[in-house]
Amino acid sequence: MGNGESSYRRFLSGDDSAFGDIMDEYRRGLILFVNRYLNDLDASEDIAVEVFTYVFVNPGKYNFKVSLKTYLYMLGRSRALNVLKHRKVIEFVPLSEAENIPSKDKTPEGYVIEDERKRLVNTAMEKLPEDMRTAVYLVYFEELSYKETAKVMKKSEKQVDNLLYRAKKELHTILGKSVDKL
Repeated sequence: MGNGESSYRRFLSGDDSAFGDIMDEYRRGLILFVNRYLNDLDASEDIAVEVFTYVFVNPGKYNFKVSLKTYLYMLGRSRALNVLKHRKVIEFVPLSEAENIPSKDKTPEGYVIEDERKRLVNTAMEKLPEDMRTAVYLVYFEELSYKETAKVMKKSEKQVDNLLYRAKKELHTILGKSVDKL
């Protein structure tokens, strides 16, 4: 049982401060995940607040069958898709916006190389179909298991495995062409 689940059990036992621990642990990741769908940080923050409010007001809904992180991401994805139904547009946020944390040890050359790599990966990711992008993001950037990713995406583990396999092949092809152009 992860830290989120133990904090949630403390919350269920009446320790309201435990819910703050849950929010501290998952808020940023949830916002960035929802933002991958909406490309609107303000709306993503609003959805994260809605998700945490829902979990706070409905404590009996979470049943510990999946990790708390997976449960929160499932709720966030569902709400993001509802927003998109009204917008009728799906966009993806470039990875460079989600990971702008500078390193203390880098040289100027290192920053340029890292920025170029991020740009190439962003460009390649944008060329992938939505399901492949989502699977890659959840598994490799949010570090969810295949099982958790399958729950969030409402797919089987085999479908997630197939999406990742095809995404890797596609990224290899795209990135191979990008590198050749340099």
